[in-house]
Amino acid sequence: MTFEDLGLSPSTLKGVTDAGYTTPTPIQEQAIPLILMGRDVLGIAQTGTGKTAGFTLPMIDILAEGRAKARMPRSVIIAPTRELAAQVSDNFVKYGKYQNLCMALLIGGESMAEQERVLDRGVDVLIATPGRLLDLFERGRIILNDVRILVIDEADRMLDMGFIPDVERIVSLIPKIRQTLFFSATMNAEIRRLADQFLMNPKEVQATAPATTATTVTQALIIVRPEDKRECVRRLIRAEHLKNAFIFCNRKRDVDILFTSLTKHGFNAVGLHGDMPQPKRMEMLARFKAGEADLLVCSDVAARGLDISAVSHVINFDVPFNAEDYIHRIGRTGRAGMTGNAITIATPYESKALAAIESLIKSSIPMLMEAAIEDLKVPMQSGDAPRESRGPRGGGRGREPKGRDRNLRKDRDHSPRHAPISSPVPAQLQAEAEVQVSTPQAAEQPVEQAFAYTPEPIIPPARERHERSDRKNSRPRESNKWARDAGRMEYPDDAVGFGSAIPAFLQVAPTFLPPEPGDAEAHVEDE
Repeated sequence: MTFEDLGLSPSTLKGVTDAGYTTPTPIQEQAIPLILMGRDVLGIAQTGTGKTAGFTLPMIDILAEGRAKARMPRSVIIAPTRELAAQVSDNFVKYGKYQNLCMALLIGGESMAEQERVLDRGVDVLIATPGRLLDLFERGRIILNDVRILVIDEADRMLDMGFIPDVERIVSLIPKIRQTLFFSATMNAEIRRLADQFLMNPKEVQATAPATTATTVTQALIIVRPEDKRECVRRLIRAEHLKNAFIFCNRKRDVDILFTSLTKHGFNAVGLHGDMPQPKRMEMLARFKAGEADLLVCSDVAARGLDISAVSHVINFDVPFNAEDYIHRIGRTGRAGMTGNAITIATPYESKALAAIESLIKSSIPMLMEAAIEDLKVPMQSGDAPRESRGPRGGGRGREPKGRDRNLRKDRDHSPRHAPISSPVPAQLQAEAEVQVSTPQAAEQPVEQAFAYTPEPIIPPARERHERSDRKNSRPRESNKWARDAGRMEYPDDAVGFGSAIPAFLQVAPTFLPPEPGDAEAHVEDE
């Protein structure tokens, strides 16, 4: 089957031919006709199967008819990472160059003012990450009432990154009468629930069986000590003459450490992880795509969905925490019918993680036979890794024991301490000593009295008496007259209920009674 058999327009076919493609992949053969018919599609496809072109090509034909209004996109594509969103944008530019479509890419790290100007002119295709799309919507720069096609790409990765609440809100803002395309590399119960929530009577397409690795990838395993992992990577690079290879690490910190180590030893490498500024990430990725760097040290999130052709090797510097991430990692190589190699470096105590991976892919990973690393290999150990022992910490009792050990410790802690038993001094040493050693005869007394202990009385020190100052109160005696006469003053009736023993904080200020009428007249006569 060729692309001409899929029902694409001549303009779109011309763009495909210019890109150098002649035969569609299995996911494209199944998805393109269904999308052109307007059906909802649930696609289960791993990276590297051509699923991005599987929905961009029919969308270009559908959106070629009509024109978008200002701030009202006609289609929305949601991607989990900036790199994946930029990759989808590149597909529209590459395949739709003969169609007059307007496109906007909304990702973090770019000027929001420029993105708003593009939206004001009207866009047919809006490609965005969930966070930036909601930011512009809350600013009132996007109206989603005219969306005809909604694409949710890499749904399983959005679930892992915690974007599903944002995706659910975006879907609630889009009209229910729409065409929805839902793509995921794996399918589990939660992804199935989301598909049932977003899609209406979908047609399921599947490129390969879920949770399987590509048959074009040769897998191998190396067991080394943790301290030998970087040396093992360097020997593998020299022995295999690696060019255009991915090296995956579990942690962003390890990405920086390994990238610095490889650069220090003269290897042409670049690093990529989610904490890098967006311009730096784009620069590193552009260098690797252009062939200016031979090695790309990256994390899972940063590399998910990247479409880079001719990747010869994938090295797992760390065994992935999630077994499904192993499939995504080695899916970077062996694409489009080409062969590839995937080498996993493990430590002796990672048997459980490796067993989970082998159970998922339904095959065992063979050991790598490479003379350059034979002296670094160690056998696999069963069980968990032993914890590093810690020395005693000063000032603490450590973790409290439980059960029987706790009772034994209590008995030990509260038992009386006995004085050390002194051995008798030999007679010869007593004679040679300068000081005569004598053993006084203990008086005969009962055992209870001999070991009785009478504590000495504790006499507290006498308090120091400070000398009183000779300075006397300079306040005149008449000024204290109110205090002396306060007891003779009358108070209002007791309304509190304490009687005469009213607490100080409830006492009412004294009330001076007005003079009697007779006293007032007498006062006037005196005047």
